[in-house]
Amino acid sequence: MKAARYEKTGPARDVLEVTETERPEPGPGEVRVRIHASGLNPTDVKARSGAVPRPIDGFQIPGMDGAGIIDKLGAGVDPARNGQRVWLYFAAAGRRWGTEAEWTVVPADLAVPLPSRASMELGATMGVPALTAHHCVFADGPVTGQTVLVQGGAGAVGHFAIEWAKRGGARVVTTVSGAEKADLARAAGADLVVNYREGDVPAQVRPFAEKVDRIIEVALGPNLDSDLALAHPGTVIMTYAADGPDPVLPVRPCMGAGVVLRFMLLYTVPRATLAAGAADITAALAEGALTPLPPHRFLLDDAVAAHEAVENGVGGKVFVIPAREV
Repeated sequence: MKAARYEKTGPARDVLEVTETERPEPGPGEVRVRIHASGLNPTDVKARSGAVPRPIDGFQIPGMDGAGIIDKLGAGVDPARNGQRVWLYFAAAGRRWGTEAEWTVVPADLAVPLPSRASMELGATMGVPALTAHHCVFADGPVTGQTVLVQGGAGAVGHFAIEWAKRGGARVVTTVSGAEKADLARAAGADLVVNYREGDVPAQVRPFAEKVDRIIEVALGPNLDSDLALAHPGTVIMTYAADGPDPVLPVRPCMGAGVVLRFMLLYTVPRATLAAGAADITAALAEGALTPLPPHRFLLDDAVAAHEAVENGVGGKVFVIPAREV
């Protein structure tokens, strides 16, 4: 099969190559999936670059997320699953067989049934972004009747955080950096969209909500002062990203605000919690409640360019497509 792979970490143009690789065979409890689309995430390029190093078992095919059709079953897997449309998560977590290839193998529980109304590309978007957003929104219980602030509502996690919070019955405020991103956030369902480049964020939010109940945070350092200004005792600030310098924690203001600081890394979330989130994702997809981001498609032969697009901060969602006919 054809696959993008690397044997050492570094810049994409130096270490990532598209080459013929043996087609993987599923072991006990695993399924093999013919990939129709691979969804590329920042975590994938950070692993390949060495920014977040992970062990390499001879070679590594990148790609945590994807979607396709199961075409072979390992021992112990329900025969009814053969031929099933699925979306995948954690494909490359501790395994060499990521989704930037024509085939991959994963434990059967990481290949989640994909409802017929959802496209393969939407399925390939679900893993890291939608699971992260789900956990950020619901880790502290229901949000019905609450006000949720999503910092960075035009990114992939922010997009789905808006949709999860609205689905959960919350009022949603979000921040963006420009008009085009504001349109994306409104399309996702945000009740109020604030351009943080146009002035003080708390001042823009307060006519809508004096305080907020939960904050989904993409940049804790730059945003902490604004978060604290909008917090009340018991407000949860959930941080899911760690780009840029670490913040200096102002202990007294945090005490005065009475906030709960929560940090999450998707790979440390318990498997049972992830499975519950995956089930919620599938139900939401069946109802058409989760929507796509603007796509940027690259053929598998152009995997290097796909990685560079993510590293350069392209908006929307980057996909690696194994074949023209898919």
